[in-house]
Amino acid sequence: MGTSFFFNFEEIVAMILFAIGLITLLLHRNLIKKIIGLNIMDTAADLFLASLGYIRGHKAPIVEEGVDAVATYINPIPSGLVLTSIVVSVSVSAVMLALAIRLYRRYHTLNLDEIYMFAQKEREE
Repeated sequence: MGTSFFFNFEEIVAMILFAIGLITLLLHRNLIKKIIGLNIMDTAADLFLASLGYIRGHKAPIVEEGVDAVATYINPIPSGLVLTSIVVSVSVSAVMLALAIRLYRRYHTLNLDEIYMFAQKEREE
């Protein structure tokens, strides 16, 4: 049992975080809690990608003098994807929070069931 369990520790943590975010997204009716759940899921995906690109004992992909072997560096693609994902995540979170603020100003609640009920009443009138 020694090191085999801890070898993929980051991936296991990422999967647990993703499950927590998914459960939060599915079970809560509050819009802010749903946004938080989506952010937890996004962070878990970033952690998973970053852990896949890391290789123990290898260096960051910054070329140094005298080191020509490609095998001494980690793969830079997952790191670039994680950085792009963080930028997109912040943008999407900002838009979702702005929409939540507009919904709250209009309906004075963040409960999705109540918002749906008020929207149905408006549509009938």
